[in-house]
Amino acid sequence: MLWEIPALAVLMELRARAVLGKMKKFELQVLYARAMTKLWEKVELLRPLEGLRIADFGTRRRHSFLWQDWCVQAMREGLGDGFVGTSNCLIAKNRDLEAIGTNAHELPMVYAALAQTDAELARAPYKVLADWHEEHDGNLRIILPDTFGTEGFLRHAPDWLAGWTGIRIDSGQPDEAAEAAIEWWKAHGEDPRDKMIIFSDGLDVARISELHQRFAGRVRTSFGWGTLLTNDFRGLTRDDALAPFSLVCKAVSAEGHPTVKLSDNPRKAMGPPDEIARYRRVFDVGAQTEIDVVV
Repeated sequence: MLWEIPALAVLMELRARAVLGKMKKFELQVLYARAMTKLWEKVELLRPLEGLRIADFGTRRRHSFLWQDWCVQAMREGLGDGFVGTSNCLIAKNRDLEAIGTNAHELPMVYAALAQTDAELARAPYKVLADWHEEHDGNLRIILPDTFGTEGFLRHAPDWLAGWTGIRIDSGQPDEAAEAAIEWWKAHGEDPRDKMIIFSDGLDVARISELHQRFAGRVRTSFGWGTLLTNDFRGLTRDDALAPFSLVCKAVSAEGHPTVKLSDNPRKAMGPPDEIARYRRVFDVGAQTEIDVVV
């Protein structure tokens, strides 16, 4: 469990090095000049967004450690206080930034796999957060509700969870999930303007701008920008050999019991088909829209 971050970072960098090893000196110089320009142009497009809060969430699928470090420095210089931190603890320490992140899908996946009955299974996502509540507070109290479907999670969530700092939206239709979160807070007597929504699924400049303009002022919007911050080498090499791709590494079993992840996008579902069907029944997951997984 929890090997995903180091495992994927190693695999992605090995793949990049394999491609770079076949390139000559000036090819490499031109490649990185283009990549730097590409990122800086994104920074310039984001800069006019008033009140933007954005963090580097690109550790797992980065091009390389050194490139991630460069991206963090570029974001900090280009966005100033709008760049609020990085998910890479070493870079955060070295660059005097806040280390930022949330709990992960693997936690409820494992808790759920260890459940002995359907009733225990239904309670598993909330048991995770009850345990988390005892250990963490403030900005670490961010709900990640989509492991087994956001709609059902919010419908059955205990009242005390509405007091948490915010929600992270990591799959499905982000605007719909954000609207659902806002209505959920209102129904529990909370002011959504005091709550944070962290968008983190497949982000790039256009999506960030659209979501920020729609929800700024209604909630405290924040963005965890991942692969297309730290690994956007699309179109920069022959055959697009350095283009990022979707790769995950999750726990597949716990004490001999298979794990499952449903997500709000059925294309992200993981686990044995019979267990996926069981989880969909237990968590009352209705029709879902398939969305292409970019990264």
